[in-house]
Amino acid sequence: CPSRSTERQQQREIQRSTFSLLTAIITMTTRIGMIGAGTVGGGVYEIIMNRLKSTSATITKICVRDANKPRDFQIDSSITQVVTDVSSILNDDSIDLVVEVAGGTAFAKDAVFTALKAGKSVVTANKALIAEYLDEIVALVDQVNNAAGSRGKEEKKVVKFGYEASVCGGIPIIHTLQSAYKGDIINEVQGICNGTTNYMLGKMEDGADYDEVLKEAQDLGFAEADPTADVAGHDVRAKIAILAKLAFGITVPIDTIPCMGITDISVVDFAYAKSMGCTIKLVGTAVRQSEFGEHDGALSVYVSPKLVPLNHLLASATGCGNAVAVDSSNLGTASFTGPGAGRYATANSVVADAMRVVNGTCPSSPFPMLSNSIDVDNDFVSAFYIRISFQDGLGIIRSVGDLAETQGVSIHSILQQPITDRMAADTVVTTEACKYSQVKALCELIEKEEYALSAPVFFPMISDY
Repeated sequence: CPSRSTERQQQREIQRSTFSLLTAIITMTTRIGMIGAGTVGGGVYEIIMNRLKSTSATITKICVRDANKPRDFQIDSSITQVVTDVSSILNDDSIDLVVEVAGGTAFAKDAVFTALKAGKSVVTANKALIAEYLDEIVALVDQVNNAAGSRGKEEKKVVKFGYEASVCGGIPIIHTLQSAYKGDIINEVQGICNGTTNYMLGKMEDGADYDEVLKEAQDLGFAEADPTADVAGHDVRAKIAILAKLAFGITVPIDTIPCMGITDISVVDFAYAKSMGCTIKLVGTAVRQSEFGEHDGALSVYVSPKLVPLNHLLASATGCGNAVAVDSSNLGTASFTGPGAGRYATANSVVADAMRVVNGTCPSSPFPMLSNSIDVDNDFVSAFYIRISFQDGLGIIRSVGDLAETQGVSIHSILQQPITDRMAADTVVTTEACKYSQVKALCELIEKEEYALSAPVFFPMISDY
């Protein structure tokens, strides 16, 4: 019967069209393999799988150390397979994007580099990995994409590398520096990039001593059992190296970056800071040196506590909050504040990168700004705060002045709280702008004097605000 034949033909056409449509949808869906399922990984899974419920991306595999370990988030086993061998993600041709939230550098490097070489895009929150292998990552991304371009249009598969969550958790500072300053010239980037130390310094400003507040931070889970990475400034050092590369196009090896942590800061310093209308923050800085305000000198990158005026935007970051100030030719000073850590804050940045990869808006080069014309000189110039602990006697201020003169350091002011114990007192000297090496040499000389009870505590000041 002709009518039945026509009907069957129409049904076959519908089936073929439906199959083609489903194939297209499946093909369009970005399949994600996630390495790590801890605090951040759990947040990433919940946002992508539960909140977004997107047909454009799905997490099909998660690699963990122990598949039987209880998780604090629900994994849909009908969609997502939990594995313990990372190669099951890296060698899976159906996976387009690898999200690395495991941390560390050795294992993470192998996983990230293997994924990129396999033609998979990568999103990571791993600041230590990026800072240590920055140039290698950029070179590998370029190598993979250049090789893909030479194979012709049909086989071309461009990889992307997203790392928004590696600096300042939930603040979108990476994407901002990648895209919002293309017609501008950045002069300086300053950042409070570590929530643990910002929390600790805030408590010390309220009167708590260092050991007391460190224990409190550890009890609350803000600080690790070994807090060195935070309190010695190593975490901020990795982050400011990344921001310096973004802002100035220069790779500054992290082992060349001067790094002073908060371990020598005491409540005494906060008392002096208060008398000067300031507070103290641990700040990562990348700045073009400038003799007359032209900002065309060498690039200096360093990490140090800083004396920050209370009306400066960096002073507004409290608790575990982070803040970044970017000074540029067109915009002047722009500020970015927000949560520096936390499950959903950091996961939000990871997911934002993943979605940029999915929709094709992730930059083809992770560090679009490249420059070989800027010299690096980490012997930075600043006004400095110097606290000298001493046994009281005659001629101490004169001695400090004489030693300062030998190092070419000009004293700006001398501050003295009333002496209650002549055997253990403190005085503060602030300097005019000079080099870090000059102040360091001055403090080494002061430490050798009979009246000095310990090495002087010194750090830069924001004095031109």
